[in-house]
Amino acid sequence: METTFISSLPSRVICLGEILYDCLANQFGQSLDRVQSWTNYPGGAPANTACALVKLGIPTAFIGCLAQDSLGDSLLKLLDNKGVNTQGIQRTVQFPTRQVYVLRSSTGDRSFAGFGGQSPDAFADAYLRSEHLLKKLFSDAEYLVIGTLELAYPHSRQAVFRALELADKYYLRIVLDVNHREKFWLDSAEAKPLIQKLWQYVDFLKLAQEEAQWLFNTDDAGAIYDLLGSVEGVVVTDGAAEVSYCISEQEGKVKPFSLPVKDTTGAGDAFLAGLIYQLCQRKLSNLTNPGVLQEIITYACAVGGLTTTKEGAISAQPTTEEVTAFLKKALSC
Repeated sequence: METTFISSLPSRVICLGEILYDCLANQFGQSLDRVQSWTNYPGGAPANTACALVKLGIPTAFIGCLAQDSLGDSLLKLLDNKGVNTQGIQRTVQFPTRQVYVLRSSTGDRSFAGFGGQSPDAFADAYLRSEHLLKKLFSDAEYLVIGTLELAYPHSRQAVFRALELADKYYLRIVLDVNHREKFWLDSAEAKPLIQKLWQYVDFLKLAQEEAQWLFNTDDAGAIYDLLGSVEGVVVTDGAAEVSYCISEQEGKVKPFSLPVKDTTGAGDAFLAGLIYQLCQRKLSNLTNPGVLQEIITYACAVGGLTTTKEGAISAQPTTEEVTAFLKKALSC
C-alpha cells in the first residue's frame, strides 16, 4: 500500500541515468580470474538513489533505458514494486540490459572488473533518447539528479543535456553525483572535458575524494565551492574518513559513523538520497544555519552507513524510521 501511494504522487525528484545488475564476486579478496561464482544485485547509481529516496518517503521518478529482455523486465518490476515512478523509462530491443562485474576486497570494498568482455557501449542504458523524455515529469519535480556515466555515449549524452534544458525551463535544482567509472568510457580522455560542461547547470555537487582531486586538484569542499562560484553546495566524501562540505558559504566536516561493513556497494548513492531527503524536508533558507547543515550531512552519513551493513545496493537501504532510531541511539552515546 505504501509504495503504491508513493508512486502515484507527483515525483519531487527525478533520477536520470543507468540501471543495471551488479554481479558481485562471492569470494572476497580474490582477483578476477580466481572468482568462482557471482551473485546478481540490482544497481546503477541513479536507480539506487531513486529507490533510497522512495524508501525515505520522497516520491521519485527514474529515467533510463532498459532492454526488452528478462533482466530488463525484472529491473522494471523491481522499481515498480519499490514505488518508483517508471513512466520515463525507455525500452530497446537492440541491446541487452547491462551487467557489471564487481570484485570485493576482504573488507567489503569494491572494484569494477568490466562487462564480461563486452564493449561499454553494447548495453541498453547507453541508448537513452532525448526525444522521448517526458516533459510532464520535469514540470512536476523539484530536483533532477544525474551522474556522469551517461556522458560516455552519444545518445545518452544528448539525453542528459536535454534533461538539463528541461530542468532549467521548469526551475528544477540540479544535483550532480560525479560517480566517475573509467571502465564505462570508450575514450577515457573525453570524460573530464564533458563533465566540466556540467558545471554551469549544477546547484549541488557531490564528489568522492579521488574525483575531487582529479577534477579540481583539491578535496576541500570550500575550495571547490569557490572555484565554481555558481553552486549552492559541494559535498566531498571519502569512505570512512570525514565528509567535507560547503553549502551556502558555510563550511564544515562530519565524521561518518563506525559500523560493521558487509558491502559498500551503493553506500554513496544512499548518502546522496539522505542528503536530498533533507533538502526536500527543509526550507532552503535554513541552509545558512551551521547547525542545520551539520544535521543534514549527519543524516546523509547515517543513510549511507546503514546501507553498508547488508548486501546489495537497493535491498540494504534503510527506512526513515530505521535512520531516526539509529541516530537517536548513536547521538545519545
